Amino acid sequence: MKIPRALTIAGSDSGGGAGIQADLKTFSALGVFGMSAVTALTAQNTVGVRAVWEVDPAFVSAQIRAVVEDIGVDAVKTGMLATSAIIQQVSRDVRDLRLTRLVVDPVMVAKSGDALLHSDAVSALVEELLPLALVVTPNLHEAEALVGFPVRKVEDMEKAARKIKAFGPRYVVLKGGHLPGDPMDIMDDGETVRRFPTTRYDTPHTHGTGCTFASAIAAGLAKGLDVPSAVAEAKDYITGAIREALPLGKGHGPVHHFHALYRLAGWRFEP
Repeated sequence: MKIPRALTIAGSDSGGGAGIQADLKTFSALGVFGMSAVTALTAQNTVGVRAVWEVDPAFVSAQIRAVVEDIGVDAVKTGMLATSAIIQQVSRDVRDLRLTRLVVDPVMVAKSGDALLHSDAVSALVEELLPLALVVTPNLHEAEALVGFPVRKVEDMEKAARKIKAFGPRYVVLKGGHLPGDPMDIMDDGETVRRFPTTRYDTPHTHGTGCTFASAIAAGLAKGLDVPSAVAEAKDYITGAIREALPLGKGHGPVHHFHALYRLAGWRFEP
């Protein structure tokens, strides 16, 4: 049996709930061998980001090429890219290495509200990386930054998804978790719009949801699923991870990446 392989190009979260730590946990939980190219080191926890150290773009590229040229990659997920220079370098590598199963999570702000993308890097994201993406997964705040108008209801989401689709990605999966009531995500492929309704769970422990969801889509693609099937599988996975989120830290605790495995083992955490 072929081993599915996925690469995350993202920042490191020292608290373990988001970033490459969340991505690698997600890949493992879903039966995919995970690899990483680190774009930035963050000193953060469930409360906030204390410091960020961005990696030289040439070294980001060296990590990507080292992995692709030896182990091989079936799908790629990008997360925190931090700067225009890193975005431009990653875009060149994606093109040169023909990494076509690309999931772009346009990470701009941490759960705590701390900025993770330089303001002048948004244009590079739109012009360089989004046209290469098979799937892009913005939340409502990221969508507003990309399209330039408020996104406050499902109809706004559909309008925003159409505009983001015009930037070049094949599929736009717009996450509606910041709307009131039960969350509604939508997926726009340029021809049809599919809705993914979900039950809202009353928990503050949602650190890493965006990273985890995008990585779950990439895991599905690495296993050979088509995009709609990969998104549906990822929705089921992240819903369980939120439902059984871990009450760690003083702020937003992490989602539970191994919830299914722990349930099978009979392990359960109490608040």
